[in-house]
Amino acid sequence: VKVARYTALVIGAVAIGGGIVANGQNVAFLVSLAFAVAASANLPTILYSLFWKRFNTSGALWSIYGGLAICLILIIFSPAVSGSATAMFPKADFDWFPLTNPGLVSIPLSFILGWVGTVVSKERNDAKYAEMEVRALTGAGAEKAVVH
Repeated sequence: VKVARYTALVIGAVAIGGGIVANGQNVAFLVSLAFAVAASANLPTILYSLFWKRFNTSGALWSIYGGLAICLILIIFSPAVSGSATAMFPKADFDWFPLTNPGLVSIPLSFILGWVGTVVSKERNDAKYAEMEVRALTGAGAEKAVVH
């Protein structure tokens, strides 16, 4: 419970700080950046989980954390943050990434990281996958997963 409280405080402080920095920015543009971050971190993992039998935990971690990191780094060094009149810091100039929304680059890189993470991993359990597939499709065995 302590960890959850501290995490909520830290996330709240970061959100307040981000809101102060983004004051006066176009809300629709900020939402598009949020969607780029969410898609970079989640989309490859969701699609690979649904359609690729070999996809595993290692690939999921590579794609989630790698996609998130790449997207955030590209946002920080984009014209959305510095180097233009409409940037969050218009007087600073440290932008080297030319696009204002990094999704075009970060989402495909996240897919690549998910693939690489899966291929280099030794994790492979066909019996466990078959059991989870049956459980997902039929609900069989779900009574074992009930938490009291």
